[in-house]
Amino acid sequence: QVRLVESGGGLVQPGGSLRLSCAASGSISNINMAWYRQAPGKSRELVATITRRGTAISADSVKGRVTISRNDANNTVNLQMNSVKFEDMGVYFCNGREIKGRDQYEYWGQGTQVTVSS
Repeated sequence: QVRLVESGGGLVQPGGSLRLSCAASGSISNINMAWYRQAPGKSRELVATITRRGTAISADSVKGRVTISRNDANNTVNLQMNSVKFEDMGVYFCNGREIKGRDQYEYWGQGTQVTVSS
């Protein structure tokens, strides 16, 4: 079992940048990691993923504006977002999916709020 803790949320102006961090309580080297977000009244949506081998994919809505990265040495995953828009506002969640033999485990953080306002 891995516990995920997000940080870095807060108030950001449109056009600005934000950097979110996710710290894991254990090793993430075998875990595919991702960031999701949920805007008020909307479903949770995928923002970006990075596999345990380092392959990164971002959603079309943020493509070209986000960079997801991981550091397995200190068990962290970061999300850098530039040119922030109003529609980027929401709660951002760190996610991990791990396969151990026949079992699959999924981990979620508690989320960090991102508010976009001028």
